[in-house]
Amino acid sequence: MDIADGGRLRPPVALLGTWSLTRLLLLLFVFKVFVFPGPDVTSDVSVTYHGWYEVLRDGTFPLADVTWQYPPAAALAILSPAALPFLDYASAFFVLACLADLAVLSLLLYSGVRPGRTRRGAWVWVVGVPLLGPTVYARYDVMVTAVAVAALLAGARHPRLMGALAGFGALLKVWPALLLVGAVRRRAWASAAVTVAALASGFAVAMPGAFAFLTFQGDRGTEVESVGALVFHVGRHFGWEGQVALNYGSIEFLGPFVKTVSTVALLLTVAAFGWLLLWRLRATRFLPHTLADAAFVAVLLFTVTSRVISPQYLVWLVGLAAVCLGFRASRMTLPAALVVAACLVTVLEFPIGFGHVVASDAYGMTLLFTRNGLLVVAALTAALELWRATAPPRAQLPPLPDQATRARQTQPS
Repeated sequence: MDIADGGRLRPPVALLGTWSLTRLLLLLFVFKVFVFPGPDVTSDVSVTYHGWYEVLRDGTFPLADVTWQYPPAAALAILSPAALPFLDYASAFFVLACLADLAVLSLLLYSGVRPGRTRRGAWVWVVGVPLLGPTVYARYDVMVTAVAVAALLAGARHPRLMGALAGFGALLKVWPALLLVGAVRRRAWASAAVTVAALASGFAVAMPGAFAFLTFQGDRGTEVESVGALVFHVGRHFGWEGQVALNYGSIEFLGPFVKTVSTVALLLTVAAFGWLLLWRLRATRFLPHTLADAAFVAVLLFTVTSRVISPQYLVWLVGLAAVCLGFRASRMTLPAALVVAACLVTVLEFPIGFGHVVASDAYGMTLLFTRNGLLVVAALTAALELWRATAPPRAQLPPLPDQATRARQTQPS
């Protein structure tokens, strides 16, 4: 319970203590006081991000690097360590990632004491994030998730702010555009469009190559951790003649039928978008938590149908699940629990067991089938719950308050 016997709000001592201990451990790992098993996940910051930083400082995007596959506002995240000039680049990035993590917790705690809300969402964030290991602080996704969480929590009362944050988030890493799926106020959509147009125009004028990422993204194949990659993990044991190689910044399958599987993944993404459009047309109940629930479902669907499922994608899902469970009436408890479970399996496959994944051995395949299976079940379960809660058969709809009142008044005494 959040309320003590005297009616005063109890401080979340256990919550803050757990956050502090787990985040201290993450910082000790990224600063290499302790060595986390598996490949060094911090090299993306110290080598790749730092390299982009040096190019971006000169006022242009890293056009010569095909691994730059991000919208233009991602430059702000890469340049952010300049705000802490007394630290080296990697150290400053890790500190800022931790501060973004703290910002998410603060937002969830603040919203958790309002009527109809609960702190269980904050617990999802506190527990789910460290299960992913140090990768969380070695990617800028936690910063994007902080923007997304702020957008969803602002949605009910401040649709313009919600739209602006969603638009800004979309220019950081595209997926926050999906936060608008459940938005019913035109002000949110209009604000997002204005924000995207203004920022995109500014980047296009100020920095050459702002949208080169669209070409680089289109050339990607099937990454070894994706759902579609399971076909090739199995196929390697039955004579498939392809290979695993570093391609466009990730470990991907190359060879026969890869383009076919990638095309199927794209078609599934289109189908997911079609389902979301159908849901929006059929939905009749839009409650305070519907905005967050719909965003969670949308990102889950697009994650499991993607050609790439990098470990840091789970940070997005944990953040959205935390917002959902911050509402007492949300029906996303089971999907959220499945996502948290998937986080634990994810850290076992990357970085700890990544060698087994690349080798497609029994252990690596078991981890991938389990993690991806959890995400697929979470996506389908969440979609079903969203449909049931918002688009029920007309016969199940309760009468409106004024109709109920008139019904009672006309009943014989």
